[in-house]
Amino acid sequence: MNRLEKSIGDLLENYETHGMVNHSGSINLPGRESINNIVRGLEELLFPGYLENLDTGKQSLKLFTVEKINNLALALRSEVEKSLAFSARIGALSCGHEGCRAVAAMIIEEFFEELSKIRVILAKDLEAAVRGDPAAMSADEVILSYPGFQAIVVHRIAHFFYSREVPLIPRMMSELLHRRTGIDIHPGAQIGESFFIDHGTGIVFGETTIIGKNVKIYQGVTLGALSVKKGESGKKRHPTIEDNVTIYANATILGGETVIGHDSIIGGNVWIVQSVPPSSKIYNANR
Repeated sequence: MNRLEKSIGDLLENYETHGMVNHSGSINLPGRESINNIVRGLEELLFPGYLENLDTGKQSLKLFTVEKINNLALALRSEVEKSLAFSARIGALSCGHEGCRAVAAMIIEEFFEELSKIRVILAKDLEAAVRGDPAAMSADEVILSYPGFQAIVVHRIAHFFYSREVPLIPRMMSELLHRRTGIDIHPGAQIGESFFIDHGTGIVFGETTIIGKNVKIYQGVTLGALSVKKGESGKKRHPTIEDNVTIYANATILGGETVIGHDSIIGGNVWIVQSVPPSSKIYNANR
């Protein structure tokens, strides 16, 4: 046996011993590339003509929408079914008597029913970006080039699937966006409308973060947990940000009981681990 043949044998044995192979019996996990393509397709559907050349005349747009939704529905149903079936197999959830395929189909139908509502919320996010950044020359510029807006688009998609308890896929979507923009938003975070991320690099929002309406957040902000103990899973670990709050660069706000009151301004580089009353201004001070 030559050295290459031995390496092949060693690797096959390693697969058997240590796992980390994308299958469990006959059930595959969702594919990273498939989810990437789905996210791209959904962005194209939400903003026709921005990611690809497209005739957006009325009839052409109708044909595009019909084809795109049908193709994405099939792809999404397949990946959601894989995710549900794998979790059912390991006992993490039950698909009930209808089976994971039927459950996946219902989730996908509901998602596409919600897509117009998601788009209404994104229109308000877009307006907030144009209003909130003096450098933004147009809504078109924000859609085409702003990483913070891209982040909230993908988050609102991922959060839908998280809220329907679909395993794996929401986090895969958020991590694809994380790699693209440097913005790390857990799909469980609840974010109100008219939300604006300026610049955005290095932002981290934890799973149980709650953000109200008309909030503006700058780069490097962390909305995190005071404890990272595994036993804390399922508890409110991350802060609540009420309406009309601005948080400047590199602020760190920690803890599930921490509430930043409405109409507050949080300055850059502060460290906050307890609640702040409404209409507060916090600058360069530990609280």
